[in-house]
Amino acid sequence: MLAGELYNSNDRELSAERMRAKELCHAINSLDPSDTGHMRDLIALLFHAQTDANITPPFFCDYGYNIKLGSNVYFNLNCIILDVAPVSIGHNTLLGPAVQIYTASHPINAMERRTGLEFGKPIDIGEDVWIGGGAILCPGVSIGARSTIGAGSVVTRSIPADVFAAGNPCRVIRPL
Repeated sequence: MLAGELYNSNDRELSAERMRAKELCHAINSLDPSDTGHMRDLIALLFHAQTDANITPPFFCDYGYNIKLGSNVYFNLNCIILDVAPVSIGHNTLLGPAVQIYTASHPINAMERRTGLEFGKPIDIGEDVWIGGGAILCPGVSIGARSTIGAGSVVTRSIPADVFAAGNPCRVIRPL
């Protein structure tokens, strides 16, 4: 799975790991907003690392441990990360509400898709990036450092550093 090869998502071990992430996300999403200490503990369990990331619930992900965060990362409410492949998010990056990050994909060939096998492609987000609300990042893209992605954009190709990009499909609008 992590190598980007076809895998069976119904594998017993993977199903158990997804259930663990669902339970942790549920706990995070159910916390009293003032219980920041417990929130930090749950986030560390989910991501398998201590982090100063801020999450405004609800938040959802497939595994959690495939998400690597720099310092001072912020997830606004209703963010979703399908992390069947690695997701790297750089320092000081802000994700608006309802940002969706998808590493998971399925074969284009219908007969191959019927097998139930799927694959993933990693996503890399640089430092000091701002991703506007409702943006969708598709498998295999990268966002260069200091770039801004406009709200509602669908990122189907990698975006370089130091640009404002927006649209469906997302494209560079101007340098920053």
